[in-house]
Amino acid sequence: MYKEKLPYSRSALILGISSIITACCCWGLIGVILGIIGLTNANKAIQIHEEDPNAFDGINNAQTGKTTSIIGIIIGILLMIWHIYTFSTGDYEILFEEYNNMLDEY
Repeated sequence: MYKEKLPYSRSALILGISSIITACCCWGLIGVILGIIGLTNANKAIQIHEEDPNAFDGINNAQTGKTTSIIGIIIGILLMIWHIYTFSTGDYEILFEEYNNMLDEY
């Protein structure tokens, strides 16, 4: 019997992986947004699979998408907290000056 691909499972996986990457590169905010969307898609896919497990294939993508989305959300939130802390204490100026000094050396 042919099984259909599970709806939302592939997009959950792609958004989960993208949330980890963008959480590390884009100050965390975009990673959190993509992670929430990926988590929503993963939950939809898992719910559809639970209604009729024999009709769909691809639950592994949904479960992996859920895991990667949660990781992306956590990393994004931690980085957002860190950026807020560095801006509020003024440490960001020190980090920026050190970065410019390193660029001048090379």
